[in-house]
Amino acid sequence: MDALSALQITIGIFTQLIPVWVAMGIILSLSLYYRQHLGLYGHLFDSRVGTMGLVLVLFWVLTAIFADLIITHDPLGQISGMKNKGVGFPVRGEEGAYYLLGGDNLARDIFSRVVMGSRSVLTIAPAATVFAFMVGITLGLPAGYRSGTLDTVLSFLSNLVLAFPVILLFFLLVTPEIRSTGVPIYLAAVLFLFPIILFVVLFQSRFYTQPVKRNIYVFIVLVLGFWAYSGLAFNMDPLGVFYMEPNLLNIFVAVVFVNSPTVFRIVRGLTLDIKTRDYVAAAETRGEGPWYIMLWEILPNARGPLIVDFCLRIGYITILLGTLGFFGLGVSPESPDWGMTINEGRKLLSIYPHLAIPPALALMSLVLGLNLLADGLREQSLKD
Repeated sequence: MDALSALQITIGIFTQLIPVWVAMGIILSLSLYYRQHLGLYGHLFDSRVGTMGLVLVLFWVLTAIFADLIITHDPLGQISGMKNKGVGFPVRGEEGAYYLLGGDNLARDIFSRVVMGSRSVLTIAPAATVFAFMVGITLGLPAGYRSGTLDTVLSFLSNLVLAFPVILLFFLLVTPEIRSTGVPIYLAAVLFLFPIILFVVLFQSRFYTQPVKRNIYVFIVLVLGFWAYSGLAFNMDPLGVFYMEPNLLNIFVAVVFVNSPTVFRIVRGLTLDIKTRDYVAAAETRGEGPWYIMLWEILPNARGPLIVDFCLRIGYITILLGTLGFFGLGVSPESPDWGMTINEGRKLLSIYPHLAIPPALALMSLVLGLNLLADGLREQSLKD
């Protein structure tokens, strides 16, 4: 069989992505129809930049979700005779099968590796960002609202972490030598407590006058929280529902630890500004507790800048994960990580450019989409 032409390759890729196109069409159609009822998300369609960012991010999110349906070959599988083959090259021994974007230096399908690599990135980056925000919010709100000694101590610790070069600190935390010392487990034991603390205080402050409902919610949070905590931090979940491989835990904890101080400073700064507003003074006059004021008066009014930073931070973490993979410190050596794929392809870039260009474009487009989405959200949040 002859290699596919550029048009045939384009059609082949478009066909493989049909689940993405269908799901994207449904989501965007419903979003446009109900845009008036979707708050900030609905107003995002008033911004061309925000809409472009949303489309790019949604494309990669749906690609990660439907990756198993999209890939044409096992991303880790090696097929004899396909080493460094060009784009659209027919697979030996498989009638009608092609490597749409060529084969890498280990005879693996680049198209399938790029598609499956999106799942790896979009599993870690958003989850780590959520944890970093929970840590930053839990510490930043009382630091900004209470001030005093608490603010001084937390700000000092935050500045101490931020004073260290971020990239170097990140690399130090993910090296195998650090893992052997148990430091990632100690950090996980501390950092993974913050989501439990945040939700307990959230329900405690909101339903303080309704003790029955409050106790039910707090009980559920404590049971589910410590169940997940025991599995994720210590791998002691008896049912095996919550589990994180040591290398993944190492990277996850490093991402959360490095990003939490920045989120803390943002939340603290917003709290210092918002606590002077009239509605905060009115809540204090009503006799509301400090945590109620912080979580139900200050935090909702800080959502605009926090949502924007959330999108930007996912992009920043995506770049960090790509950098880790590039230097061979990714989730696993066999993972179809974009950074690792770029690193493997760069060695032969002058001879086989197709090895590194697809994962590089994928990484660039996702980060670009997140940045455009953040710009659109910032633009719309300023109008609220």
